[in-house]
Amino acid sequence: MWIICKKEWNQFFSSLTGYIAIAVFLLITGLVLFVFPDTSILEFGYASLAGFFSLAPWILLFMVPTVTMRSFSDEYRQGNFEILRTLPLTSGQLVWGKFFGAMLIVCCAILPTVIYAFSIHALSVTGGIDIGATVGSYIGLLLLGAVFTAIGICTSSYTNNTVVAFIAGAFICFLLYNGFDAISKLSVFSGGSDYYLEMLGINFHYRSISRGVIRINDLIYFAGLIGFFLFLTQRNLLNR
Repeated sequence: MWIICKKEWNQFFSSLTGYIAIAVFLLITGLVLFVFPDTSILEFGYASLAGFFSLAPWILLFMVPTVTMRSFSDEYRQGNFEILRTLPLTSGQLVWGKFFGAMLIVCCAILPTVIYAFSIHALSVTGGIDIGATVGSYIGLLLLGAVFTAIGICTSSYTNNTVVAFIAGAFICFLLYNGFDAISKLSVFSGGSDYYLEMLGINFHYRSISRGVIRINDLIYFAGLIGFFLFLTQRNLLNR
């Protein structure tokens, strides 16, 4: 499994696409947090990373499918999938190896943003940032990235076209992240059902963890989504 993980890592950074994806993520978040006057933290008057944690999921929604779109589609297109199947690996090990390889890349994109937290904490005159909420938000962001990674790998396993894999992955990520929120606001669901419909979306559980309170039902939700999409990927590989 770790051989596949290492292969995924090397494949991503073998072209400029990998470096550009991470650079764009860091550039956009940096500009929004410190440069653009309407969103700059320096203009708020108080130490908070709320703007970053509101923006980051939308950037990850496009960045993660960029990372995963080649996971299986390239293997199909280049004829390497048959070679992979000859290795002493089960379908589960192959899928989880791809998943952990892509997650390492996502972590490499998120990790440098910790500098933002230290910088704002140091610039704060009194109090500093809310450590509990910040830690919870980073945990939520990693779980969010893990779900998007599982979705991207799943969509990549169904096609040999990387563009189709990217579009399908980004669409499903968007649907699960914001779709249920949007649907719950329809008047037909008012009266209590809107809350339960909103609970089906990723954003509801992400916001919950971002408050600094990590509840078991939120962890089960994220773990369930990751397991579900990786299970679909494994079943698809077995069918092939």
